[in-house]
Amino acid sequence: MKSYAPILVAGALLCPLPGFAGPADYVYTPAVEYGEKEVDFKAGTAKKGGEPRESAYSLGFGWGATEWWFTEAYLKYKRADGEDTRYDAIEWENKFQLTETGKYPVDVGFLVEIERPRDRAEGWEVKWGPLLQTEFGKIQLNGNILFERAYRASEPTETELLYQWQVKYRWRPQFEFGVQGFGELGKWNDWAPHRDQEHLAGPAVFGKLPLGNHQAIKYNAAWLFGLNHGSPDHGIRFQAEYEF
Repeated sequence: MKSYAPILVAGALLCPLPGFAGPADYVYTPAVEYGEKEVDFKAGTAKKGGEPRESAYSLGFGWGATEWWFTEAYLKYKRADGEDTRYDAIEWENKFQLTETGKYPVDVGFLVEIERPRDRAEGWEVKWGPLLQTEFGKIQLNGNILFERAYRASEPTETELLYQWQVKYRWRPQFEFGVQGFGELGKWNDWAPHRDQEHLAGPAVFGKLPLGNHQAIKYNAAWLFGLNHGSPDHGIRFQAEYEF
């Protein structure tokens, strides 16, 4: 596998940017497992004072196609208070591992994600950006800087800047704990006023339960709290993967 020197990005990982694209979003990690297949379920809900609660769900199938490329297709659903759960979008996620795990101080990956909303007026949503990870003993740090834009939408759009971060203490494979954070800053080169940005963070748990014969259940969940006026008051997100 071809490697790329990542040392210059270490500072960006250790100092993540100061909103929440969807209540079922999760923190991307750069590693790819060649040949691994997974069925992935994600769910989340978020509530902002005076506004309907928003919930989102997705079901996907993923495959480690090569040593450096993992690809996954999702069906996404959403629900607001007083409405039925309905199909929302189809999504194609591609993750590329750019460095060999552990070879450099920071592991680097890259994400390219394409979404086609049910509402065709929203066009095609594309998300891309670097995925960064490093470790200190049993502590794992992740930080992702992502860009998002809708193309061929009925209304003009701008490229938005998002971030994700995660601190995890790897206590035991079956149960690990830490903190996660998500945010949206607005236009990538002209951030929105702080009151209009979104920033959420809160405690998280993680784990992997082996089932034998190269099968496992992997999970993570977080309880998130809004950190400013423009954010949801709180949110809960959950992800479970059946790996085989």
